[in-house]
Amino acid sequence: MAEDAWNSRNPEKVSMAYTIDSEWRNRNVFVNGRQEIVKFLSNKWNNELDYKLKKEYWAHAGNRIAVRFEYEYRNKEGKWFRAYGNENWEFDGNGLMKKRYASINDLEINEADRYL
Repeated sequence: MAEDAWNSRNPEKVSMAYTIDSEWRNRNVFVNGRQEIVKFLSNKWNNELDYKLKKEYWAHAGNRIAVRFEYEYRNKEGKWFRAYGNENWEFDGNGLMKKRYASINDLEINEADRYL
């Protein structure tokens, strides 16, 4: 469901999976709360065009899950990238994500090398 939500590129829809006071670290950016999530994702998808994401469950313990992911996007200059990374998620008692820590690396690729 997380993969489908992110692939919708709808910041408001995605933000509803997180607590009102959710804490994120995305690369070197710190985001706090749903309003900042919407702003962050709006900016992300205005700059990461044709975004397509694939997530893979890695492990879990208690209310925490680790996933690996990769996604592809095109920047405004027409260059293509594949981003790889890991996320650590922590959920509250209602099943909403209260913490999301993402480590991400980008690799420039040729358009012909896309597979997502």
